Amino acid sequence: MHVEMEALNKNATWELVPLPKGKKGSWARLVAKGYTQTYGVDYTETFALVAKLNTVRVLLSLAANHDWPLLQFDVKNAFLHGDLKEEIYMDPPPGIPVTSKEGMRRKGKLIALIIYVDDMIVTGDDQTEIQSLQKYLASEFEMKSLGDLKYFLGIEVARSKHETGMLDCKPIDTPSEQNHKLGLYPDQVPTNNERYQRLVGKLIYLAHTRPDIAYAVSAVSQFMHASSEDHMAAVTRILRYLKVTHGKGLMFSKYGHTDVEGYTDADWAGSATYRRSTSGYFTFVGGNLVTWRSKKQKVVSRSSAEAEYRGMAHGLDAEIVSFPFISSEYQLADVLTNAVSTSIVHNSLDKLGMRDVFAPT
Repeated sequence: MHVEMEALNKNATWELVPLPKGKKGSWARLVAKGYTQTYGVDYTETFALVAKLNTVRVLLSLAANHDWPLLQFDVKNAFLHGDLKEEIYMDPPPGIPVTSKEGMRRKGKLIALIIYVDDMIVTGDDQTEIQSLQKYLASEFEMKSLGDLKYFLGIEVARSKHETGMLDCKPIDTPSEQNHKLGLYPDQVPTNNERYQRLVGKLIYLAHTRPDIAYAVSAVSQFMHASSEDHMAAVTRILRYLKVTHGKGLMFSKYGHTDVEGYTDADWAGSATYRRSTSGYFTFVGGNLVTWRSKKQKVVSRSSAEAEYRGMAHGLDAEIVSFPFISSEYQLADVLTNAVSTSIVHNSLDKLGMRDVFAPT
């Protein structure tokens, strides 16, 4: 707290003055006293610049294809300042005692910066310009260089010039049972719902870097409000699969292009309870997987064709792409819409660029 306050004082973020008559303090929108926010009024308002994980993966693919460095920085306080037209008066937080420059870009060069609150990734095609940007940022904010990118938002990043490939549970080779009929039934046996929600929540977070469990996690997350022993068994199966594939991760390789390619599919009426279809899509940028999703459609489709078109709407909204037909054996998105066989899982993982970081080189 004291380190952050010193950084804010160094930047002259505020000026301590008596509160003028007619002015109110503690403006909650600035999150200086976030605990004063009122539910239904301003409780859900947030004002932090954050990058989506999809954007982070796109940046990683660009860095891999262009051999750009990936550097990470930490800002000591999470308040990036800007010019305000209004005067804002606030009370100091409890426990705190009351006592612009020229651009850094050169023509033809590219520097990219991604920020998530106070964590930052910088990459680009000119090391000198990156150092200049670092120096400029350090003059404005209290920052710490963390060196080459290793951890970001729970994602571990390992870089190499060469490709690498429940502790007592029994391993299994697929995350979902084929032809499962998970649903809500009157005779189902309830399970510990708090434990179920905690496990599924962790799996949802893990799925940010594990597209191979996206469908399985999407399936079990539909029963967070009323979980049963059958649902818990499906969660346990995912954990058993993760035990034997704990070293799996996405490999971002250099393919020498930045083309965008996508796969989308739908499993008609796959939900045993609601008869809704499941849509799924994969998107590649520069040959590397950057986005994916497995999601139950909001309405019931009357045919497989309707389900497929809804799947396309979920996967690719832009009007600048074509939709060629591909046979089932090359349809990578199948693993996002239903539980598939072991051979299909392993074949898909290879094409998705998933590798085992613990495998011998």
